[in-house]
This record gives sequence, structure tokens and C-alpha cells, in this order.
Amino acid sequence: MRMADEIVARIRSSDPDFERKLADLLAWDPAEDGSVAEVAREVIRRVRVAGDEALLELTRRYDRLDVSSMADTALSPDDFQEAFERIGEQERLALTNAAGRIRTYHEHQLSESWSYTDALGNRLGQRVTPLDRVGVYVPGGQAAYPSTVLMTVVPARVAGVREVIMTVPTPDGIRNDLVLAAAHVAGVDRGFTIGGAQAIAALAVGTQTVPRVDKIVGPGGVFVAAAKRLVYGEVGVDMVAGPSEVLIVADGTTPVDWIVYDLFSQAEHDEAAQALLLCPNAHYLEQVAGAMRRHLGSAPRREIIAASLARRGALIETRSIDEAIRIANRVAPEHLELCLADPDPWVEQIRNAGAIFVGAHSPEVLGDYTAGPSHVLPTSGSARFSSPLGVYDFQKKSSVVRLSAEGSQVLARDAAALAHGEGLSAHARAAELRVAGLDHNEV
Repeated sequence: MRMADEIVARIRSSDPDFERKLADLLAWDPAEDGSVAEVAREVIRRVRVAGDEALLELTRRYDRLDVSSMADTALSPDDFQEAFERIGEQERLALTNAAGRIRTYHEHQLSESWSYTDALGNRLGQRVTPLDRVGVYVPGGQAAYPSTVLMTVVPARVAGVREVIMTVPTPDGIRNDLVLAAAHVAGVDRGFTIGGAQAIAALAVGTQTVPRVDKIVGPGGVFVAAAKRLVYGEVGVDMVAGPSEVLIVADGTTPVDWIVYDLFSQAEHDEAAQALLLCPNAHYLEQVAGAMRRHLGSAPRREIIAASLARRGALIETRSIDEAIRIANRVAPEHLELCLADPDPWVEQIRNAGAIFVGAHSPEVLGDYTAGPSHVLPTSGSARFSSPLGVYDFQKKSSVVRLSAEGSQVLARDAAALAHGEGLSAHARAAELRVAGLDHNEV
């Protein structure tokens, strides 16, 4: 229940209507706003029909960017290198160090081709190959995200992707040097200062200037998410991401201010972001609430934080840590922090989470930038069935089947029987022709 002076809801798992309250907190579906999907669909149609001309008009309208040709939107490796040289030494070092850690982590994810030979002499296997061309969408609306460049491009490069195209909106023509410098460090081949649904459309269908890609990765707002949903199938997409979210399970042993700023760091993303704290210690929750009230006024993005907490945040008093873990598995959060005195026994109980941050010294913010795993993670409960962005997103697999004469004859008998059972006579005949004793020229 929210008191007049509280900035975030206080609820208890023992409340009779807890299930409804939790469902209301978690509810988020951009598809519910039909206007978003309609706008995205129209943008895709226009880009498909008019190509560069549509891109230029949409960029002038939505990004207030005075461009007369696609050359005005182009970003080259020289642009990236010049930006890298302009930024400060500390920023260059931070980008380089982060990229190194991200690269090392993702090198452990590489899959390799494999094969085996069975008792019949059949050689079966799988060929693993990288995608040829990938499009990376980097948000550029309310904030700049050089970290997203690293977290998407570095895994693609580890996978062996041949060409990486970056799109990043630059409202009012303001280019962020840190984003461009990150493109240099990560190895982007070229880019365009276009954003929104029009950038997704261009990457998906191709224009006179923007090449069509095999897959689009990277987070974005509701129009980007809607556009990715609409072009999926024509092009691969990593995921349809929703607002950023964190769920913290705490036992009261972590410094209160640490918890407050871990919650604030998610809430400041945008008004739809979600920050939840689950704890069985009522006194500790009251301390957190008081600290939130004290610190909010000095937070530079306090309006966004306040709106996010009021709309989708909550401090939830649970009966136990065990119950908090069960609720966390139901929520399947993008980021899950286990701020517990002894978190290790609980890690094995987590089934659904995009990323698990174990212990008070493992805040989610370090996962955003420097820990190593990609920060592009499943949101809105999709961690129940999907995974973080990784090298495997930039590799494709082909089955390889090389049958021996003996193996073909043995397998063909069973295949023919199954094909007859399915009523597919041509399938059956194709198998039967491989059975020993039949004239291979017989039709």
C-alpha cells in the first residue's frame, strides 16, 4: 500500500490481493498500443517502397536532422578513429579495457563444427559458420550508449561476422564521440546516423545506400521493438526487448545506500523501467524507503526515476528468502541481484533470469559496462525461454549428412515405412530406390 510520502509502492506477499498487485506491476506489452505498431508498419512500408528518399524524410522529421543525401548520415572507420582520438585518455582506457573483458568472456562461447561416424559408416555432423552481415542498433534518444556498441559488436566479431553495420540516431545532429569511439574499439565497418523504426526497416529490407543484413541486434524504444517484431522472418532479430528491469533479493545485510542506487540505476533508464526489491525484513525495507526519499532529490534524472518507481517499482515484503526466490523465478527478470550474506546456495535455485549477480559486490551496473557478459538480455519475463545475446546469436548451424551405401540401405527401409504411414508415396519411393537389390535406374 502506498502512503502519501512514499515514492514507491510497499506491498506484502501475504496480502490477499498480492497476485493481482504483482501482475499489475509486471504488465507491459507495447503491442497493446495499436498506434505504435501502425506507425512502425507504415514506416517499414515507406522504406521498402522509397528507400533512401524515405529514410531522409523520416530522419528530418523524427531526428530534426537536416540531411539532403545519405552521405550526410554516413559514418566511416575514419569517423570512428577520429572520435577515439578526441576523447580523453581515461575514456579510451575504459573502452579498451571493457572491450577486452567482453571479448575474453565471449571467446568461451564459441561453437565449433563437429562430426562422428556411426556403426554403419555414416558420417553425421554439424557445420558452424558465422553470419555474413549484421546490423547493430544503438539507442541515441534520451542517452548515449557506447556500452551497447561494445556489448553487441564484440560478440559478433568473436563469432567471425564479416561485416557489421551500425545505426545510431543523432537527434539535432549531435554525434556522441564516446559512441563513435566505441565503434572504433569494437570494429564496426560502417554506420549511419538514422534511428527508430526506419533504421530497422533499412537494415531489414536494404536501400540504395544501407545494405540488407542477415540479423539485427541491439535494444531500442517501443517503435524499434515494434519494427523488429514486424520484420522478423524477413531478417533475424536477437529479441524484442522491453524496458530495463532489475529484481533484488536482499536479506538486510547489504548497505542500504547500495540497494537504493542499484534500484535508481534501473529506474533512471526511462519511465517504463522496473525496479523491485524483495526482502523478508520489514525494518530493512523501511530503511530503504527512507533512503530513497532522501537521495531522490539530488539525483540528476530524478524526474525519470520518480516516474519509473511510481509506475512499476515496488518494495515487496516476503515471508522468507525462499519465497522471494520463488517469486523471482516467476518474474524471470532481466537482471537479478542476490544481495545476501550467503548467496551461493540460492544460485542453483534460480531457473529464470537474464543475468544473475551474486553477492552485494556484484552490482548490475558493473554488468552494464565491464564485467564481461553482454548486457543485451531478455526482458518482460522472456528469460523463461530465451538467453542473453552471445556469440551463438551470430553463428548459424548446418546439419551435414554423409551416408555410406550400407547405411543408406538400412535407413531407407525405416524411412520408407514411415513415409508410407504419412501418405507420402514419393518420399517412400525415393527411399526404396536406395534399398539393395533395386535397379537404381528404375522409376
